[in-house]
Amino acid sequence: MKNLSRLLFVAVLLASFSTANAQDKNNPWAFTLGVNAVDVYPVGEDAPQGEWFDEYFNVTDHWNILPFVSRAAVSRYLDDGFTFTAAGTLNRISKFGSNTDMFGVETTNEVDDLTYFALDGTVSYSFKGLINSNTFDPYLGAGGGYTWVDNIGAGTLNGTLGVKFWLNEFVAIDAQSAYKHSFEDYLPSHFQHSLGVTFTFGGVDTDGDGIYDSEDACPEVAGLEAFNGCPDSDNDGIEDSKDDCPNEAGLAEFNGCPDADGDGVVDGDDKCPTVAGLKSLMGCPDADGDGIADGDDNCPNEIGPSANKGCPYQDKDGDGVLDKDDKCPDVAGTVANNGCPEVTKEIQDTLNEYAKTILFDTGKFLIKNESEKVLADIIAIINKYPEAKFTVEGHTDSVGSEKLNQGLSEARALSVKDYLVAYGVNEFRLSSQGFGESKPIASNKTREGRKQNRRVEISLAN
Repeated sequence: MKNLSRLLFVAVLLASFSTANAQDKNNPWAFTLGVNAVDVYPVGEDAPQGEWFDEYFNVTDHWNILPFVSRAAVSRYLDDGFTFTAAGTLNRISKFGSNTDMFGVETTNEVDDLTYFALDGTVSYSFKGLINSNTFDPYLGAGGGYTWVDNIGAGTLNGTLGVKFWLNEFVAIDAQSAYKHSFEDYLPSHFQHSLGVTFTFGGVDTDGDGIYDSEDACPEVAGLEAFNGCPDSDNDGIEDSKDDCPNEAGLAEFNGCPDADGDGVVDGDDKCPTVAGLKSLMGCPDADGDGIADGDDNCPNEIGPSANKGCPYQDKDGDGVLDKDDKCPDVAGTVANNGCPEVTKEIQDTLNEYAKTILFDTGKFLIKNESEKVLADIIAIINKYPEAKFTVEGHTDSVGSEKLNQGLSEARALSVKDYLVAYGVNEFRLSSQGFGESKPIASNKTREGRKQNRRVEISLAN
């Protein structure tokens, strides 16, 4: 018992180095050293052995114990809580049941010291996982063996009930009781109890990170227990395999990537990584709040549209229509006419008064030189209205054939149009049309009336 006490002391000392407890796939091997006690009394046999479990705990009168290490065992974890154990035990039998004298007094049946030796194999099942405990590990086992008492031996069928108290991952106190049923009459069936210290070993940790390969998701790279043995190179709390920036400490919300300016845009996507900005502008600031990054804004302190590079639109002519919408940005106009000046009735009348004074040779469409001054006035008026479109209309009196007059009116109208284009009026703003003698404004029966009907008019096109 003194040697066992020393073992227990060593076991408790080792317990201070770990908190995870078990013999499992990580530490599949174990050896046990301890003492055993053989009790041949309470096994349900005739005297001198006694009834089942009668005085089962009578250590003094019935248990045979050697005061030194008398049991050694080696075990191998199999799978799913099952373990196989091979054990050898040594003992001496001096107490063999009890006798009752004629007065009913029971005394221990003493025998000569008999040498006891047994080799046993047991498959046991641990209930530790079912009860979800780190330290308390009850188990049941079944197996068989061969037991010798002096020179007589016989096979046995064994049933085992035990419990381990895990002190740490590698050390446990193991207490068990086994019933050994003998197949021969000369070897009595009996109980064998044992108490020992179990040491586990055999775990493999290739990368030395303290996590066994069987549970290490990265067995060849040292890592952290929190990540099942996988590394976190930048120590940002995100394992490298899930870290988009494994060598730069970052935030979980950005999959491990940094955001130096704290604007919610990771540095890798941030066009302005040192200045806090907006997500919508890829991390760049927008001082005036017009939705245009300051670096791209020609007027960073004034709100303006992107179409004008962040600057507000102007109204250079002051007509209330912004230049971007003003079809005549350099000339004051009206809102109704998109910023262009409107051709009033007075202007229209003036144009027609001028146009009526344009002179042609009789029966011809060529413009006389005397008309250059009035045509210059007409051009000046038309150019004041750069968006307006005009139609040059030709008219004749009724002298001559209708067909001839129609052709003449068309030719004169076209001649005026060509003159205006030649002197700067955009040809797309002008059209020409001849009406012949169809639209007289005076009587063709008088000389004065026919003169009025021979005319050119300039009207505002629809």
